[in-house]
Amino acid sequence: GATLLLNYSDNTPLHTYEWLGKTFEIHTIKLIVAALMAFFALFEIIPSLKKMQFDKNKLIFGGAISGFFGGLSGHQGALRSAFLIRYRLPKEVFIATGIVIASFIDVTRLGLYFSRMKSIDIESNLPILCTAVLSAFLGAFFGRKLLKKVTLDFVQWTVAIMLLFLAALLAGGLI
Repeated sequence: GATLLLNYSDNTPLHTYEWLGKTFEIHTIKLIVAALMAFFALFEIIPSLKKMQFDKNKLIFGGAISGFFGGLSGHQGALRSAFLIRYRLPKEVFIATGIVIASFIDVTRLGLYFSRMKSIDIESNLPILCTAVLSAFLGAFFGRKLLKKVTLDFVQWTVAIMLLFLAALLAGGLI
């Protein structure tokens, strides 16, 4: 998935437009990723899709396609959820499993990205890097406290709505 992303990320925009004095571009790969994100988010909120049951023999297939789409878009969670949620894991185990899987996928993606970089300018990107790392730790800290007070259904809806919002921004060329 990450290889596919790198091979098609340098394409020319399908459409360019200006809004509020800024220029935005819509790219094919972003539209594909946005469509996938929206599709997988629907697994979390549409009752008929939510009730889908996958046998245990489908778990390896689910892991493989989740990993592929995780490498492609970085948003493998919705698809992974469609397979794992059916096992009725406790919410702590469900979320911890997702974090571990996402970490493995991200390490693989980063290794591939770094292998294609000629130079890394960490100094000019240090503010955003520090903000991202701090946000991740604060999210984990507060998420752990909040986890005791929310239901898995609330987590699913929240993730689905955020994925749909991100998909819309991505498809519109805003991110």
